Amino acid sequence: MVGLSRFLIRPTVHCHNLASHLLGRALRALGGDFEARFGYRPWLVESFVETPHHSGACFRAANWVCVGETRGRGRQDRERAARETRKAIYVYALESDWRERLGVGAAPPDAYAPLAPGEGLDSESWAAHEFGAAPLGDQRLSKRLVDSARRQAEEPMRAFTGVAKNDWAAVKGYYRLIDQPLVSAVTPENILHPHRERTIRRMQAQDTVLCIQDGTDLKYLTRPQCTGLGVIGTNQTGAQSRGLHLHSTLAVSAEGLPLGVLRAQCVAPEPRTKAGAAPALEDKKTFRWIEGLRDCVAVAREMSDTRVISVMDREADFFDLFVEQRRDPSVELLVRAKHNRRMSKEHTLFEMVRDSPVRGRLAIAVGRQSARPKSSKKKVRAARAPCSSALSWSFSCRLRPPGAQRVCPRLASLRHGQPWHPGAAGTRGHRRQPAAS
Repeated sequence: MVGLSRFLIRPTVHCHNLASHLLGRALRALGGDFEARFGYRPWLVESFVETPHHSGACFRAANWVCVGETRGRGRQDRERAARETRKAIYVYALESDWRERLGVGAAPPDAYAPLAPGEGLDSESWAAHEFGAAPLGDQRLSKRLVDSARRQAEEPMRAFTGVAKNDWAAVKGYYRLIDQPLVSAVTPENILHPHRERTIRRMQAQDTVLCIQDGTDLKYLTRPQCTGLGVIGTNQTGAQSRGLHLHSTLAVSAEGLPLGVLRAQCVAPEPRTKAGAAPALEDKKTFRWIEGLRDCVAVAREMSDTRVISVMDREADFFDLFVEQRRDPSVELLVRAKHNRRMSKEHTLFEMVRDSPVRGRLAIAVGRQSARPKSSKKKVRAARAPCSSALSWSFSCRLRPPGAQRVCPRLASLRHGQPWHPGAAGTRGHRRQPAAS
């Protein structure tokens, strides 16, 4: 195995696909040059990409494969503090049988093969396929997870005590499974891990995948004895509502067929503090959308033939998210607009989109809606008959950064390691992609 040294292409050099072209030429000459110098040929080439600053697009274009991330430890990290930046690991095989030559064995032929949307889900062992490999630290806990998932899927709207149907041994085992100390390996991430891996394999079989992000609040108003909850809201009197916030990413095909849950993050929100300096980006609650986008980017590296589109609701309409997407545009972004931004001195975002030419039309069937009387917490709602709604969409705009982020285009491009051209619009280089619609 040999390592690849870094090389620099200055922004003044303009040549299409230059980086991947240089990588290809270097790899084609590597075997013979190395053998002439050292007397034997290498089998594998390895390199690292500092993902916060670089996307690794040139490596993927040259058919390198991303195999994971480093732990951020570095050579001198004897205390295991992991203070260094985590880097993506890319490898390129010079010999097809490098696994056998290095003594790591061949990968199972179907371990990472793409899956059809329903493959393995129509049998009695579907729960074992989706959750059986969960790394919970004890095989008995993994078996309990599989059994609990199979039972609860039969009646997903009922509590497990009702699903178990007087099987009190199963109920006791279920609560023993979820009532684990904080140091236990039974975490939401480990429970979801095997399902996530199979979701990625189902995504690999699709030409286009929508990764839909959204959040929901889990309220525990009638469970005052619960600990570890956060503040998810306040009422008119200022009383705090305690609970958890769940932010999830659901992968679906272009036809709307669910492929699986890609990510689920459950946090206890901290109450807002009015005094003090502005919080850092990582401390804002909107940062969860950026984390979800970064996760989609990491997943997209494993499927070069699949177009991945991250879809978000109005809460994700903030400029830092669009800046994040421009750093690595391998995942496209579709955000429902919330703010009527000022695009120029004369026009706003909604006006520009409204005046743009119509690019497509669609008829949507709207079902009937029953009337609802006024209650203590809900407004009165009139009945509505079924109808059809005509939808048209337009796009023709470029977002301007907020005043605090309007910096010199050359300085902004150098900060993020992107090429800059004097004639380019905006502050992030020469790539032109719509950020929101």
